[in-house]
Amino acid sequence: MPRTAPPPPHSLGTAALLTSVAGLLRAWLPRQRWFAGKGRPVTDLSLLSVTELHPGCLHLLVHAQHGAGAPPSGDCYQLLLGVGEFLPPRLVHAFIGRASEGPLAGLMVYDAFHDPRSTGLLLERLRHPGTAGPLRFERDPRVTVPAGLTPRLLDAEQSNSSVVYGDSYILKVFRRVQAGINPDLEVPWALVRQGCARVPPPVAWFRTSRPREATLGVLQPFLPEATDGWTLALQSLTSGRDFTEEAYELGCATAEVHLALAAAFPSEMPSRRQYRELAAAMTERLAATSQSVPELLPYAPGLRAAFDALAELDATRPAQRIHGDFHLGQVLWAGPRWFVIDFEGEPARPLAERRRRQSPVRDVAGMLRSFDYAARSRRPWRPAWSRRCRDAYCAGYATEAGWDPREEPGLLRGYETDRAVYEVLYEARHRPDWLPVPLAAIARLAEPGRTPSGSGPPAPSFSHHA
Repeated sequence: MPRTAPPPPHSLGTAALLTSVAGLLRAWLPRQRWFAGKGRPVTDLSLLSVTELHPGCLHLLVHAQHGAGAPPSGDCYQLLLGVGEFLPPRLVHAFIGRASEGPLAGLMVYDAFHDPRSTGLLLERLRHPGTAGPLRFERDPRVTVPAGLTPRLLDAEQSNSSVVYGDSYILKVFRRVQAGINPDLEVPWALVRQGCARVPPPVAWFRTSRPREATLGVLQPFLPEATDGWTLALQSLTSGRDFTEEAYELGCATAEVHLALAAAFPSEMPSRRQYRELAAAMTERLAATSQSVPELLPYAPGLRAAFDALAELDATRPAQRIHGDFHLGQVLWAGPRWFVIDFEGEPARPLAERRRRQSPVRDVAGMLRSFDYAARSRRPWRPAWSRRCRDAYCAGYATEAGWDPREEPGLLRGYETDRAVYEVLYEARHRPDWLPVPLAAIARLAEPGRTPSGSGPPAPSFSHHA
């Protein structure tokens, strides 16, 4: 008699189930956009937990090792696998493979995040809080999520997967899982408690207790009419329309979020030693990148000078929780007002590092670099557009925060320079045709006496839109 679903997980055991899926996942995982070990084969695979969400749908946490050595290198990934005798035509693109051995032998395995039935039932779990094995589903009791919302998986994500429900809610599922509370739940929840209306509030979320506590996904209101800042900036450049009003309002919104974060989390005044450690880390990244990208070598002395100056600074403003990966792609225009999203930080960084207190100038530097990327993505290059946006953004920030980021030229130059070095490495590896964009910024930032924004020729600005 044909089987349409696997036996219950408790009757399989993780070792038995792994024999069915290990070979399939070793081949499939490296092809996914959210896989962190790009260019490295999966050398070992272990199953950390398995939970049956409904017949024929298994939730897995797997550890994929990317190379040899001690301690093992690798990451934990969250998977939702559909299993059955047959694969509907609408799910052919989600096919992972047919298991050839173990308890699932002969059954088709596919990525169930593409299956509306599975993602619809996942929403039901969030609507009715409770547990399923090590998984715990929770929600804000003040919010009622309606039943029957049609799910659709977005195809624009890279480091995560997102499912939109009826244009009302969006569920971000963290594919690469790290132990601890994810900032994309922690920070928006704290901002909402502070009364900050610049973030879509978390409505529901789910987490795991095995092998360690970790956030797995967050449900928030979806803004269907919103346009991201990167798209708006490109529209402005294409049409020749000025963008300074939007940049000014974005500066105000950024400062508003920073003020709310300062009230929600502890802050500290950085020591000279912390500045020196920060500068040393930036210098180390510069040296490593210069070895990988020879085009950077002629500018290295001037760039090191920016980091040397940073090491000698005395703190004038506290370090606090910030966004951590701020650029035009992380803000939405809707209402009309700016909303800030994606507080996860750089997913490749350790969670403890992403939750660390840092200068809000780092977020400002990220947005300044973003304006430069936008300006250089359209020909002819319009440096005046970028300069006006930067100045308007800083002016808006100063209006709301009570201090101007341009009053911290050493810190701002250091963070911009460090970000531009990162951009050089990224573009060299992934988009060589874009390498001239950060190299132009590098050339300006390496000049003696360069100030990153305000007076003088236009300073570069960043956004990582990969």
